[in-house]
Amino acid sequence: MAYPNAEQGKYRSVSAGGNPRETEARALTETARRMSVAQSESVDIEEFLAAIRLNWRLWTIFQADLSTEESEVPQDIRLNVLALSNFVDARSVEIISTHNRGLASALISINRNLASGLFTAVPSATDSPQTSEPVTSANETI
Repeated sequence: MAYPNAEQGKYRSVSAGGNPRETEARALTETARRMSVAQSESVDIEEFLAAIRLNWRLWTIFQADLSTEESEVPQDIRLNVLALSNFVDARSVEIISTHNRGLASALISINRNLASGLFTAVPSATDSPQTSEPVTSANETI
């Protein structure tokens, strides 16, 4: 696989046992980055499809986690993310069957937007809503 390439250097290591929200946000950001890079016509179609499959696997993990009774995610958020998962499934199959690189733009956008929300600090009970600030940018290159 072509990731990382010489210009990108080695992947940064994320310590184990970190914040699950941040881990999910980083995974979404990284898969969005890979799909975005691979969307270029100069990239081999197999590398593009590998990026789509990687994203699809990530969303399958989200689906499995959200489908369990032990999931601590609030019901309304769970249903919204599962609905997005259904879209990601359908779009991934469409991209893989048609090799249409342009269709990946929606998946990239979904990943970036969801990551942005996950990167946003959740205020604790003692914080006022005005003190909540983003931890980092979802468009950060990993």
